[in-house]
Amino acid sequence: MAAYTVGAMAARTKSAKDRPSYRCTECGWTTAKWLGRCPECQAWGTVEEFGGAPAVRTTAAGRVSTAALPIGQVDSRQATARPTGVGELDRVLGGGLVPGAVVLLAGEPGVGKSTLLLDVAAKAASDEHRTLYVTGEESASQVRMRADRIRAIDDHLYLAAETDLSAVLAHLDAVKPSLLILDSVQTVASPEIEGAPGGMAQVREVAGALIRASKERGMSTLLVGHVTKEGAIAGPRLLEHLVDVVLSFEGDRHARLRLVRGVKNRYGATDEVGCFELHDEGITGLADPSGLFLTRRDEPVPGTCLTVTLEGKRPLVAEVQALTVDSQIPSPRRTTSGLETSRVSMMLAVLEQRGRISSLGKRDIYSATVGGVKLSEPAADLAIALALASAASDTPLPKNLVAIGEVGLAGEVRRVTGVQRRLAEAHRLGFTHALVPTDPGKVPAGMRVTEVADMGDALRALPRRSRAQAPQEDGVRR
Repeated sequence: MAAYTVGAMAARTKSAKDRPSYRCTECGWTTAKWLGRCPECQAWGTVEEFGGAPAVRTTAAGRVSTAALPIGQVDSRQATARPTGVGELDRVLGGGLVPGAVVLLAGEPGVGKSTLLLDVAAKAASDEHRTLYVTGEESASQVRMRADRIRAIDDHLYLAAETDLSAVLAHLDAVKPSLLILDSVQTVASPEIEGAPGGMAQVREVAGALIRASKERGMSTLLVGHVTKEGAIAGPRLLEHLVDVVLSFEGDRHARLRLVRGVKNRYGATDEVGCFELHDEGITGLADPSGLFLTRRDEPVPGTCLTVTLEGKRPLVAEVQALTVDSQIPSPRRTTSGLETSRVSMMLAVLEQRGRISSLGKRDIYSATVGGVKLSEPAADLAIALALASAASDTPLPKNLVAIGEVGLAGEVRRVTGVQRRLAEAHRLGFTHALVPTDPGKVPAGMRVTEVADMGDALRALPRRSRAQAPQEDGVRR
């Protein structure tokens, strides 16, 4: 009986070793059985068989490249950032590019990634730093045409069109740049690795080779990455772990505004946002972008309200617009642009139930932001609600008024973060009156702040109109 038990255990152990394993081609996650969806990166159809279970290996001690030092004796000057010449990008990077750092810039097609990095390359070359720009998506002549358009021509800027990793490394030996820009990492492949460019094995090999070259040479590297239709960075998640900095380049292709956000940064904070304006002559940093989100008028217009949103640490004044018209269909339309549809629907329900505005449910409602900015934080709730109420009653809000606050389903106005910073930005731009939640803290001198506890207090900001001006039925029961 004992002999049989030992033999059965040995057979089971042997079969376990011979049993194939499965690995996700997107993130590298492994499992003992096949799954249709990877539980690590949530990708469908990416789990594939790759052979038996790996054998146990042992690694012997080897030679060290550099002796370990007390942390106080390590030279920190080697990690000092060097400005790129693009102030808004330096803001997000934490001061500039650190020698040896590898930065991944990801964004949708056509958003302006190549234009931004070509401008960075030209400014770095103008400071007599050799810069190598490698393009794998365009020909050298196409990049030269863009460089002529944005005036990015310099003798220290070198250009090459390559899709072979060994050729890229040969260019590094020949040019010896202090800055490398690769557009993009998904188009370069190594001839020694099987698989198409952009696959997990190829991206891992290309990124690993360039990271080693950057660390050995003290060369800063900027990699361009693609994104999926869901907005995530394309390719294996391993790429985001390997690089030092991950930046997201965002913007509507039909608007001028572009935003650079820090997703990961080993050398600085990730709560900064850089603002750019894309135009025919190239791309320009915006130190004060609030003007793009405002409409200057001599007289206030019904259905508009201003708010101050925080993009990272950066306050931006934005304008919310709303329009209500009589519906010609049984189910009234609800259209939004730059605003979350769910939050607008919540504000409509709060206004009807808590604010006693009865006409909204039977009218077509359109709401949008100005300048292509997207408002997703709850601090814009109060401005959305007031814009809708102003449009429903056809009554403009007072001029130079901003509204800040989150609105709950019970109609209460809740506190939000950074109220003092938001008020300071509004005061700097000339706004004199603000509606904020209770206990806002220190208020800028010369600014009149009204604390509102609920939607009833906020709706009292709507001026009363005379009977001659008011329509017979505006839907607002005062």
